[in-house]
Amino acid sequence: GVLAVGHQQNKRERERGCLFQNVSEGLRRLYRTKLFPLEDTYRFHDFHSPALEDADFDNKPMVLLVGQYSTGKTTFIRHLMEQDFPGMRIGPEPTTDSFIAVMHGEQDGVIPGNALVVDPKKPFRHFCKMGNFGESCKNIFLQSIRVDRIILLFDAHKLDISDEFSEVIRALKNHEDKMRVVLNKADQISTQQLMRVYGALMWSLGKIINTPEVVRVYIGSFWAQPLLVPDNRKLFEAEEQDLFLDIQSLPRNAALRKLNDLIKRARLAKVHAYIISSLKKEMPSVFGKDSKKKELINNLGEIYQRIEKEHQISPGDFPNISKMQEILNGQDFSKFASLKPKLLEQVEDMLAHDIARLMALVRQEEAAMPSQSVHGGAFEGAMSGPFGHGYGEGASEGIDELEWVVGRDKPSYDEIFYTLGPINGKVSGAAAKKEMLKSKLPNTVLGKIWKLADVDRDGYLDDEEFALANHLIKVKLEGHELPAELPNHLVPPSKRDLVVEESRKKMQDGSSE
Repeated sequence: GVLAVGHQQNKRERERGCLFQNVSEGLRRLYRTKLFPLEDTYRFHDFHSPALEDADFDNKPMVLLVGQYSTGKTTFIRHLMEQDFPGMRIGPEPTTDSFIAVMHGEQDGVIPGNALVVDPKKPFRHFCKMGNFGESCKNIFLQSIRVDRIILLFDAHKLDISDEFSEVIRALKNHEDKMRVVLNKADQISTQQLMRVYGALMWSLGKIINTPEVVRVYIGSFWAQPLLVPDNRKLFEAEEQDLFLDIQSLPRNAALRKLNDLIKRARLAKVHAYIISSLKKEMPSVFGKDSKKKELINNLGEIYQRIEKEHQISPGDFPNISKMQEILNGQDFSKFASLKPKLLEQVEDMLAHDIARLMALVRQEEAAMPSQSVHGGAFEGAMSGPFGHGYGEGASEGIDELEWVVGRDKPSYDEIFYTLGPINGKVSGAAAKKEMLKSKLPNTVLGKIWKLADVDRDGYLDDEEFALANHLIKVKLEGHELPAELPNHLVPPSKRDLVVEESRKKMQDGSSE
């Protein structure tokens, strides 16, 4: 008996060892060997989402852009790409019951949907079972596709959330962590109107998306046209920068998101197995099947509660009850499988052991890979040069000027400096502290400013260093961030040789190591 157990453990260890050559292969094999058998036995694919295919594990990050007609979806994509794409049409469409996948290709061209859904290398094969993609398939589509980011697009100029669009958002339940909201065309209204529209949007979304976390909303005008109302230009620039950084981070965390999606899917598959096997157990073997089926469907809430208590499962892991009842109406309960503990144990083992090992491999792969990010299109122009976000503002002010930027206000700072009773041209830390505290900034911030301003690190401030400290206080009070290190253009003129010498020493020390 002991030998048999040892043999089983060794076999399991060997299986795990060969699984984890890389994350994609590990996920694929875990799904095929441990999770798919459970899904298949309890008809998971008829109720929730189709079986995963190889392309689902290998595909590049995808962004799902969802919005009502004329909210600026096509223009938004064009703004990011900075070029037209095949099949692009801007303007209100007569129908909004189809989708377009915009992908990289060696040549420009349009691939017909029927060809795309049979391509094993693309993650769209689930849709070949849908026939023509129409309104009745919206929820199936949203459950079928594995995406890394979901962007809900709204028009600030005419905010209106239809019942149909509300249903689409509700169909994205359990994907709230991937959801972002863009309030587009915000330059078409005044600041006061924008505040009202933003408040109305948050209130409406709060009723539709039932989550304690507030969804991140990006406000702006996402196209390459002059702003109609330019009052909020700085806000729009900051929001666009934040959105770009969010999209650019997608390749870096893609493997972790796929792993997270598999965990969520496994938890749902477990609950589903308990539900289906409970219904099977309750069914009579010969007479009264139809009446019992109706009774069980009506009492599904009680079955949920029983499973929740019996197996200590979180209520959030259970599927939507009304959706389950609707699908169960069309199912033959006599064909349902009874509880098979071995299948559930396999999934438990996957969640308890394999996932932890795969998580370690995710971190290794991320560390070994060069930092991946989205580039090209609008992502290039927004990051560098004088039109980069924050260029010439805050601590960057005066970056391309010949004169020391602090010198402009130095005469007024000098007046304060000389009232502090400097000795040998310097004021003590205690004297400087008393003056700096008048800014009402926290000690942590003032401590950082002192560290940046005391360039020669002698514990005192001369007149230039004192002026620099006051300049940095002004930067912070104006709402900008302090630099981690003092930029070259802020170094006081009399200290520049000292800073150059220190930099040279650091480089020498680094090369000698």
